[in-house]
Amino acid sequence: MKTARRVVNPVIRRLGRILCRVDDAQLTRVPTHGPLIIVANHVNFLDVPLLFTHLMPRPVTGFAKVETWDNPLIGALFTINDAIPIRRGEADVTAFRRGLEVLRDGGILAVAPEGTRSGDGRLRRGKPGAVVLALRSGAPILPIAYYGGEKFHSNLKRLKRTDFHIVVGPMFCLDPRGVQITREVRQQMTDEIMYQIAALLPPEYRGEYADLSAATTRYLRFLPNTQGSPRQTRPEACASVQSPGAVMS
Repeated sequence: MKTARRVVNPVIRRLGRILCRVDDAQLTRVPTHGPLIIVANHVNFLDVPLLFTHLMPRPVTGFAKVETWDNPLIGALFTINDAIPIRRGEADVTAFRRGLEVLRDGGILAVAPEGTRSGDGRLRRGKPGAVVLALRSGAPILPIAYYGGEKFHSNLKRLKRTDFHIVVGPMFCLDPRGVQITREVRQQMTDEIMYQIAALLPPEYRGEYADLSAATTRYLRFLPNTQGSPRQTRPEACASVQSPGAVMS
């Protein structure tokens, strides 16, 4: 798979840069080593290949709906990048465990908390999968936002390149503060993460999280020196904030 990835991904990257003007300067803020959960909005099919190929040579793994493999070509591309099949609409324990293995091995796991493509680029309500992964793994979280890609199809019809913007926010840990992790707490943590993504987007893309004045950071602990490049996260980076009294319910 590594050999195939080294051959295929540069081709995809080049094609992406032919079709789009990719503003990727802020990706230098992504750690070069160590476990990391990237949380990002999901607009359309451009997000995944552009992120994965522009973070080369560091590999990125993410979840993809099982239906992706119904298309042999697309499925093969996702397999090359070690994508994790996930059954949407249910608790897919196998996919969850594979995601934790990626983080235990010091890898990057990309998660789209919205759970599906928005199509228009406006944020939808986040789901708590990233929260559970962060609490179980102790991995830090890095918010990334994309915009501009929603205009790809209309631009292509006019033979016009698409401006694809990638914005990277500050890295943080989830800190339960010793409380019981109920469904309500998980959703509040999810919303706090989503507001971090929303803050990186122009106002017209914030959708469900348009009112930034409603954002809270009760369960977020921002890590120091998150604007340096390159940098490394440690496996124990968030271990100190994982409360032994926090019980999943």
